[in-house]
Amino acid sequence: MRIVHIALASSFTEGLSYQDNLLSSQNAQDGHNVTVITNCRKYEKGIFVFTEPEDRIMTNGVRLIRVEYDKLINSFISEKVRKVNAIYKLLVDLKPDIILFHGIGGLALLNVMNYKIRHPMIRLYADCHADVNNSATNLISLILLHKVFNRAIIQKSLPYIDKVFYISYECKDFLRKMYRVPKNKMEFFPLGGIIYSDDERTEKRERIRNELRLTDNKVLFVHSGKMDRLKRTADVLRAFSQVKSDKIRLMLIGSMTDDVSLVTEPLIEEDSRISFIGWKTADELMEYLCSADVYVQPGGQSATMQNAICCGCAMVLYPHKSHKPYLQGNGYYVETIEDMKNAFKKIADDPSMLKKMSDNSMKIAIELLDYKKLAARLYE
Repeated sequence: MRIVHIALASSFTEGLSYQDNLLSSQNAQDGHNVTVITNCRKYEKGIFVFTEPEDRIMTNGVRLIRVEYDKLINSFISEKVRKVNAIYKLLVDLKPDIILFHGIGGLALLNVMNYKIRHPMIRLYADCHADVNNSATNLISLILLHKVFNRAIIQKSLPYIDKVFYISYECKDFLRKMYRVPKNKMEFFPLGGIIYSDDERTEKRERIRNELRLTDNKVLFVHSGKMDRLKRTADVLRAFSQVKSDKIRLMLIGSMTDDVSLVTEPLIEEDSRISFIGWKTADELMEYLCSADVYVQPGGQSATMQNAICCGCAMVLYPHKSHKPYLQGNGYYVETIEDMKNAFKKIADDPSMLKKMSDNSMKIAIELLDYKKLAARLYE
């Protein structure tokens, strides 16, 4: 089949482990002809940069097409409105059997709707990554962008969309309250991850831990991503430093905003058990997750959490509603620095609990997060 992913809101970046990367790659591995259409922005070491329009085949066999937003007033408005009239002609040329529109909303959805009207036998899916934590965070965005503009577009398009996927429970609430999408139109489609075989995970774990000179009796905690204020990186460091155990290590992987770096640098220098290794590629990050025992995410949400579960990590998570499916006997919910300290101490005092937690994470991964199973749902 011919499958087109339209990712105008997500700034597709080759080599990352986000949904549009891994799902499209799995589609190609399953033998399908796959194209990703995205905007002219991408990440470079955690920072957005602009790039030129392009049309090429990536190393995984997926065709990547970058298109510019049609200009409306200025770049800020153009990025919010997401008008791309070229989408319709691209679809005519690509002749897809399945379209997955990532990030429901924006004027380009109307172009896709028109294509579906003229080709009713195709399957059109859309997904939602927006929730109250990352969208509609001020009155202008709440009322003008979401309740008026996007709601009108989505309501007009809904009769032609086969399913609207929500990646989390909070996204489901956002679809229902903000866009008035009916329950019978929605379906849970979580962000997934890469599941390695036991032998592959063991090989990666042993190799990385040998490079880090970590013996088997050391517990490695990992905290990663674009570390801004909402990630609560400084709180993680403060809590960790209060647990005086030589059995535990903490590794920070990713990039830090300047305001966070000013606070965290002294904390890292004061504790020799803490290391910051900077930005890593998706493949490198997965290897470090395989080498880790515990993944720590007490603040903003991140797709890395699902990948950490797929690597068998125990979890230390903030109790977001969206985290509910992912903590089932495999870690701790934490809200305060004291909660984090207590979780770290329990693990340091009894590392043997991590084997059961790891097994439970793998059960969740196999049941919910395997991209082979998620991709297969598109073909049904």
